[in-house]
Amino acid sequence: MRVLGIDPGLTRCGLGVVDGSVGRPLHLVGVGVVRTDPGQPTALRLCEVERSVDAWIDEHRPDAVAVERVFSQHNVRTVMGTAQASGIAMVVAARRGIPVALHTPSEVKAAVSGSGRADKAQVGAMVTRLLRLDAAPRPADAADALALAICHIWRGGAQSRIDAAVSRAAATGRSPR
Repeated sequence: MRVLGIDPGLTRCGLGVVDGSVGRPLHLVGVGVVRTDPGQPTALRLCEVERSVDAWIDEHRPDAVAVERVFSQHNVRTVMGTAQASGIAMVVAARRGIPVALHTPSEVKAAVSGSGRADKAQVGAMVTRLLRLDAAPRPADAADALALAICHIWRGGAQSRIDAAVSRAAATGRSPR
């Protein structure tokens, strides 16, 4: 499974592509950060995020897109920009028929580090280890995007198999076991 992880943000939007499956080694395909100019109008900045996500999907052809679920923050401006960038990423993937999954920050941290309370340094260190990299991806938005992709491969892949089994069982009138 190839997953594009997106750590949404209006100033910095992390993008990371990982190949893998549950129980198999993971492979880094690509990682980067889209930066937009805070001096530009929001609409133009969102267009840049859209173009970049489109380009990444064209280049990497992911099977799924995993986006960090927007959570409440004290800074309303920050959460609004994050939510807007998140919406753009989801629309770009949905428009192409690519499944989109949302994962909470604590779910991602728990998936890659074993603790939902891990800090950015711990997440970066585990992403580095899991992908067998020489150094942690920088900035943290890049590492977070890879962590989202890893989380989805490990958790979303299992959930997809469960959903498929339930669908097959419903179609045949049997209960899934």
